[in-house]
Amino acid sequence: MTHLKEGMAAPDFQGTNQSGNIISLNDFKGKKLVLYFYPKDNTPGCTAEACSLNDSYGEFQTRGYDVVGVSPDGEASHQKFIDKYGLQFNLIADTTQEIMKAYGVWGEKKMYGKSYMGVIRTTFIINEKGVIEKVIDKVDTKKHAFQILEA
Repeated sequence: MTHLKEGMAAPDFQGTNQSGNIISLNDFKGKKLVLYFYPKDNTPGCTAEACSLNDSYGEFQTRGYDVVGVSPDGEASHQKFIDKYGLQFNLIADTTQEIMKAYGVWGEKKMYGKSYMGVIRTTFIINEKGVIEKVIDKVDTKKHAFQILEA
């Protein structure tokens, strides 16, 4: 569970996207940002979430938002994921979990009675001034775009 709350400044971040280009929070100054963290490219839940966001990408842009996904997968994996589903937004490769740790979404998870470290699926809606407007920690992967647009 993230330590970040609505009204707090979003932690600065810098990472490489699917093309090897550097993306940082500064790139979105004066713009609104949907920053979503997900566990793994090409898995059922993560694919449903990405496709939900992609299907509503035009609506996000109309409302002044950009969308960026972050996972521990590498650049090549992200590029294949984007190509396979026609995703229109950037995915950051956070292979060192630096960004995830800053946002408090890298933590202990349990599956089948075993504990392991992984991404806690979370979305942050960040305003033009870099302030967190909304934290969505109960993500409905199939209807995630609707959850965000309703927020």
